[in-house]
Amino acid sequence: MDTRTLGQQGLTVSAEGLGCMGMSAFYGAFDDAESTATLHRALDLGVTFLDTADVYGPWTNERLLAGVLATRRDEVVLATKFGNELDDSGTRTGRVNGRPDYIRKSVDGSLQRLGTDVIDLYYQHRVDPDTPVEETFGALGELVAEGKVRYLGISEAAPESIRRAHATQPLTAVQTEWSLFTRDVEDNGVLATVRELGIGFVPYSPLGRGFLSGKIRTVDDFAEDDFRRTSPRFQGENFARNLEVLDRVVAIAQDKGVTPSQLALAWVLAQGPDVVPIPGTRHIPNLEENVAAVDVTLTADELASIEAAAPVGVAAGERYAPKGMRWLHN
Repeated sequence: MDTRTLGQQGLTVSAEGLGCMGMSAFYGAFDDAESTATLHRALDLGVTFLDTADVYGPWTNERLLAGVLATRRDEVVLATKFGNELDDSGTRTGRVNGRPDYIRKSVDGSLQRLGTDVIDLYYQHRVDPDTPVEETFGALGELVAEGKVRYLGISEAAPESIRRAHATQPLTAVQTEWSLFTRDVEDNGVLATVRELGIGFVPYSPLGRGFLSGKIRTVDDFAEDDFRRTSPRFQGENFARNLEVLDRVVAIAQDKGVTPSQLALAWVLAQGPDVVPIPGTRHIPNLEENVAAVDVTLTADELASIEAAAPVGVAAGERYAPKGMRWLHN
């Protein structure tokens, strides 16, 4: 597995990471034994950049990773997040919290659950509109100085918030959804800001929440408790229009002799050496398919064909239901 550098503070990671959220939450049934085997297989393949968050479960995803970290911590670049507020019982409050006291409580909880004494990359998961980002990142800078955290990131932030955070404490990574299905960062100033400031970019859901695999054709392909059932992009006329886009992408993949997932990941990887996608999966075959995308090279003509098939703004429907959209781009 090749490596890439995120930001200018010295963090090197595998060119493709692994998003671990779906191993514990949001995408229907899961199996800890299968997920643990997938995590070990990822490390064996050189996928050493693992992404989790306190809210995944909540708390259970960090504990799942702890089982792997217990014997392979030195192989892993570990990323986790805070900010989607949890009460003392681990229940989401529906708020975002970036206050220094909450940050300290959160980082100590994550360290304990993960069974480690340092987090390699610590993200503010969402921006707290009621706490100045300078206050949040001032506190995070203290955690770096104390050795609890090595590098800092921010997720789903507006360009101005990215600038203010970076001016307070250098950012190593910005994490935001980015795929052929979600190209907002290319025209809302986020990607331009990140590159101007020399910050690495970590796209989550680079397979469009599984849509770009080509395996999802109806909402009935989702489990009853899969959150994608509530996503506007997977409902009604939006879904029908998005399937038309998907069919164009699938045709290009077939012509290339790769799977749709591999084409979609190769496109993200081709966007620059500062980009490190973190596709998520619970299953070893999917993991191995995704890892193979690192070796797929797209020609200029192929990139042009993909651009024509899935241009910026092509997806129909918002990324989240309204209650999720309100926390984006703060």
